[in-house]
Amino acid sequence: MKIVADENIPLVEAFFQDLGDIQRLPGRQMQQKDVADADALLVRSVTQVNADLLADSTVKFVGTCTIGVDHLDADYLNAQGVRFASAPGCNANSVVEYVYAALCHLDVNWLSRKVGIIGCGNVGGLLHRRLHAQGVECYCYDPFLTPEQNEDLASLEAVLACDIISMHTPLTTGGAHPSFHLIGARELEQLKPGAVLLNCGRGPVIDNQALLKHLHTDRDLQVVLDVWEPEPEISQPLLARVALGTPHIAGYSYDGKLKGTEMIYQALCGHLSVEPQKAVSDLVQSLADNRLVVTASDPWDAVKQLIPQVYDIAADDRRLRELSTQALAGSANFAIGFDLLRKHYPMRREFHNYRVDHQAADAWLNVLGFQSQ
Repeated sequence: MKIVADENIPLVEAFFQDLGDIQRLPGRQMQQKDVADADALLVRSVTQVNADLLADSTVKFVGTCTIGVDHLDADYLNAQGVRFASAPGCNANSVVEYVYAALCHLDVNWLSRKVGIIGCGNVGGLLHRRLHAQGVECYCYDPFLTPEQNEDLASLEAVLACDIISMHTPLTTGGAHPSFHLIGARELEQLKPGAVLLNCGRGPVIDNQALLKHLHTDRDLQVVLDVWEPEPEISQPLLARVALGTPHIAGYSYDGKLKGTEMIYQALCGHLSVEPQKAVSDLVQSLADNRLVVTASDPWDAVKQLIPQVYDIAADDRRLRELSTQALAGSANFAIGFDLLRKHYPMRREFHNYRVDHQAADAWLNVLGFQSQ
């Protein structure tokens, strides 16, 4: 069996080598000729899987190591009898930790704020549960849920009136509730002074041109963007205006990526009717030195001191701005550099890998996922 895989999927050989011959390729550059004689295709969100890619190919299984499936043409795959699978929830923890890291960097204590969440699936739902456990006042907009599924459901207008708005909706262009440009000029005008707006879902859910125009006049709005419209050739003027900008890496924790690989491995095993023989726990060692030191006595100060030790989000922002500076000077190609930042992303382990001794902040640390001494 021939398996074509995105070169940026981790541990592909370790998981899949017993199932077939593996060929690794740049995901954004995959073409029909690359997969013509493949039996299985393993991708990430940068690869559009449709008739243009799969026409006249022998592919019978497509696995995407991501939560989202907007890059898969499900109707075409079903019509062709191609089984496909995704990895729902694989990087939810990583994205939630990104939100925490961003708010810490901005010195925005979410305990004393109203938080609005747009999209309460795997990622938004996990964020909601974590915040709810801390007693945070939450308002959730998700037209596909019922009050029985989420007791904090509210209108979009109520969410936009919150102090912090975190967006985690997939990208859809059809149906009763399309998310494309869900946030445009009218919605941006509804945001309260000093609000924080984060988008860690899909770039085009926010009209980026409208956002750039809005930021020219609203200097109090703090915007955190991990996803852009479009990618990889993002709006560099918009990058210059946001409080934090990163190259679509919110879900790029090492743990999250490995979980995505494992989930697709299990799906392919199911497709082949073979028993899975590999697991992340067998392939990855625990951190040898996982104890973190915190000296601050105030719980919020302790959290602000702790999280950057695990994840320095400012470094991600800095690398993207340095690339922009080089591109504007003509010494770098921004689109290529954007993808390289993702390809060579430093290893980031999730909070649950670390142990902290700080009694004053124990309640915080446990909810955030850290181990207590």
